[in-house]
Amino acid sequence: MDHQFGYFQRDSRGSMSAAAVAAEQLSFMNKVYMWMAAALTATALTAMYVSSSVPLLKMIFGNPPIFYGLLIGELALVWYLSAAVDKMSAMAATTMFFVYSILNGVTLSSIFIIYTSASIASTFFLTAATFGIMSAYGYFTKSDLSTMGNLCIMLLVGLIIASIFNIFMASSTIYWITTYLGIFVFVGLTAYDTQRIKEMNIIGNEGTEEDQKEAIMGALALYLDFINLFLYLLRLFGDRRNN
Repeated sequence: MDHQFGYFQRDSRGSMSAAAVAAEQLSFMNKVYMWMAAALTATALTAMYVSSSVPLLKMIFGNPPIFYGLLIGELALVWYLSAAVDKMSAMAATTMFFVYSILNGVTLSSIFIIYTSASIASTFFLTAATFGIMSAYGYFTKSDLSTMGNLCIMLLVGLIIASIFNIFMASSTIYWITTYLGIFVFVGLTAYDTQRIKEMNIIGNEGTEEDQKEAIMGALALYLDFINLFLYLLRLFGDRRNN
């Protein structure tokens, strides 16, 4: 998902040394990763809590209106946050980001029913390692990743269409094609989004409301890359429970 930072203002990097620009970019990316890690923690803790409560599981997954309402609520939150972040305070943007991460944890609690805890944990660490390598590549590479990013975004559209189509077709072939394609897409988007977030950071506004909103939106983009990469890797490496 390509987020636009509509609240960008004056960039003062032209009047700063290369070392100062690099230091501020590093400081900014550290904040992005911090917010992303905090949101992932909120999602994981919520998912584990919900999965340990039989009444909650029955209420959420036994009532389609509630489950689909949660999914629609998540999509609405992401859309609104991306579209209106320039008009809201940093606190409001941060709050919405964490509300989204908690709602996502509620719906993702189903993975603890489907897969073993050991395979979820091992896949999480595999995802973290893959994400870390690709994000580091996106941060340090001197190559322009725009072409790769645009390709991944186009493939993502095809992936979404194929996934929706397969809800009705239930084809195992399409399932595995979308699994491998999804891994490829979100590995590529991790590097691309990291480079894009680094370059779009406004130099000279560190510590301001705009700076925090930039960090939140960057964290949201990388959070989505991580979660989706994890879910596709879980399809491939997750061990299903014997029910």
